[in-house]
Amino acid sequence: MQYQGRSKRSKTGARLRPQNKKKKSKTGRSPTETTVGESRFRTVDARGNVDKVRALSTDVANVATDDGTERATIEDVTENGANPNYARRNIITKGAIIETDVGTARVTSRPGQNGQVNAVLVE
Repeated sequence: MQYQGRSKRSKTGARLRPQNKKKKSKTGRSPTETTVGESRFRTVDARGNVDKVRALSTDVANVATDDGTERATIEDVTENGANPNYARRNIITKGAIIETDVGTARVTSRPGQNGQVNAVLVE
């Protein structure tokens, strides 16, 4: 894991001495790159009395339509504004355009943070 605390240098380049020891809450994690495939989840301990459910891979999405919400099957990732390479690797992030059996939809949730894919139909 990577230490995400204060920089060791000031704005002018002078060395800053540590004010306190390293804390568990200051560590970072590598991003969860949710892929299209058979559903796999991982529970991660978060700050406070909270557990985060991370979707490692999923093939279902809750798509909001005019009539309500439908549970749709994800077929492909068409476009991903976060990283063009993610679309080629079928990685789902917030804002990604996915192809479902209901139609083309834009992801509104963060699957790596809350473990589900919520989307809105794109006309």
